[in-house]
This record gives sequence, structure tokens and C-alpha cells, in this order.
Amino acid sequence: MKLEGLKINFLGDSITEGWGTSNKKYAYWNIIKEEHGLGEARVYGVGGTRYSRNTVPSAIERCDRDFLLRYPDMDDDADVVVIFGGTNDYGDGDAPLGKTGDRTPYSFYGACHLLFEGMINKYPGATIVVMTPLHRQNEEVAREGYAPLADYVNAIKEVAQYYAIPVLDLWRVSGMQPAVPILKEKYMPDGLHPNDAGHRLIASRLAGFLRSL
Repeated sequence: MKLEGLKINFLGDSITEGWGTSNKKYAYWNIIKEEHGLGEARVYGVGGTRYSRNTVPSAIERCDRDFLLRYPDMDDDADVVVIFGGTNDYGDGDAPLGKTGDRTPYSFYGACHLLFEGMINKYPGATIVVMTPLHRQNEEVAREGYAPLADYVNAIKEVAQYYAIPVLDLWRVSGMQPAVPILKEKYMPDGLHPNDAGHRLIASRLAGFLRSL
């Protein structure tokens, strides 16, 4: 796929919103826009948001503007749609992981199914791409009654495979693992949000992945 001139919609959470960067011009989507000549990079990143829907309202209202609530308002004429989330479902949401047969926004599996099928219906002529969550500090510690982050990564990959949606597995190939001190310092100083260097890595991985499609 040639990237020049394409209109790409980016749906995500705080990483897509640009948290962790010194300036949003260093966010991964803007790097791709500037270096690969995108026609438009439309950003729908809201910090703290999730795939799944809480049953109990969050303390911060915007965190409940989940992906399923927001995607219908995205511009319709995208050539490519990139979905990047899941870390907040693991870290903050009250929805369970659920199971692959779920079709409810109140489980992670169900929300993935509803979002991916909804995106296909909204963008039948576009290329839809999903990126898995990055590694994060203390990811091996699951909240009581909830699954570890690796299970959310695997759920995204499983559901995307069902819909034949390409997956960029950043969990596996991002080059960022904050459990390794030198990598945390270089790319993710707070253990969660990539800095400018981290966003450049994401941009490199994503641009290469898109060009391969």
C-alpha cells in the first residue's frame, strides 16, 4: 500500500492523543503524516478510554467515552482506519475479559466483536488495521478478578483474525518493554506512555506494516 495522499483515521486512547510526547508533532500519527505524505491524519484519541463499557461510571467522565460510543462520529471517507487500545481495559475498566462468543459492550471480547464488525460496516471499502497494546510496567499483575494484559492482547488478535483484520502486534515487535530499565528510560519513562522516541518507533512499525498490505 502506498501511503502518499491517504486519509487515515486513528482511534485510540491517551497514547494516540499524544500523552508522553513533548509536543503532538512528535506523536506517531503525525510522524507518519509528515514523513509519508498522508493526505490527512484524523485523530480520535481520548485519554483513559477503552474498547469496553463500564457498568459503574468512572470518576472522570471522559474515560467512559469508549470506542464503541465514539467511532460512529468519525469521518466516513477514510482510506485506512487504525484502532489502538486495550491497555485501559486491563488497567481501569470494570468489564470482564469475557469469552469469544460475547456480543456485548460490557465484556472485552464482546466490545472487540462489536467494534470490528461496526468498523467493517462503516468503512466497507477501507483498510482496517488493529494495533495491540504495548507492554507496560507491572503488566503481569492482574487486578483481583480480572485477566492479565497478555490475555487482552490475545483477545484482540483472536477477534481480529475472525474478521480477517490485519493486526500489528506491538506487544511482540514494538521494541519497548519497560521491565527492562534501559528501555524504560529510553522509550517509556512513566512505564506506560511512549515518549518522543517511543512514538517514532511506533510510527516506524506502523508505516512499514501499512506499506506491506
